[in-house]
Amino acid sequence: MKQQQIEEYEVNSCTMFLEPVNYGNKIYSHAVEMEDDFLSPFKPLDIIKRSCEYFGADYESRKRGTRQLIGYKRKVPIAIEPTNHIFFFPTASPESPECIWIAYNHVESYRRISAHQTIVTFQNKQSRIFPVSYMTIEGQMLRTALLKTKLLQRIESNERKLFYLVHMPKSLKASESFRKYGEEFHLKDPK
Repeated sequence: MKQQQIEEYEVNSCTMFLEPVNYGNKIYSHAVEMEDDFLSPFKPLDIIKRSCEYFGADYESRKRGTRQLIGYKRKVPIAIEPTNHIFFFPTASPESPECIWIAYNHVESYRRISAHQTIVTFQNKQSRIFPVSYMTIEGQMLRTALLKTKLLQRIESNERKLFYLVHMPKSLKASESFRKYGEEFHLKDPK
């Protein structure tokens, strides 16, 4: 894979992870996609924030929403674009210069290499050793699964409600639609 240097980068459905790299005296991002590799002059957290904005949401709002939905306060996963299943989780505090962001949907499996190393195999069969404990990856995968489940349940619930309203059986519609507007209604004399 040839690494391309680019100015702007937003995560997308092909992005597998973002990792920090030292580039001179700055921290850049190495963005790894299924079939491409990019070097961006922005930190991974800056790319995550910019990606949230690209998809119409604010990072802080996404973070607050995650906290409200799953009850966790630290190292929360972010639903960058939930309808396209773009969920990322941090391996450390997002503010930490060592924090790597991993795309939940691309992870196929992971296993312990040592106390502070985990090998992650992605859906495209590529593997990468990350300097992160197995328990950290396991916890973040579980948190992200919980977030994804809760968000998608809400989205599906709204879709069902909309479907029901659009396809409501005619017999359940309001009785006023029974007669034409302006017609008078006369009760028949029961005699």
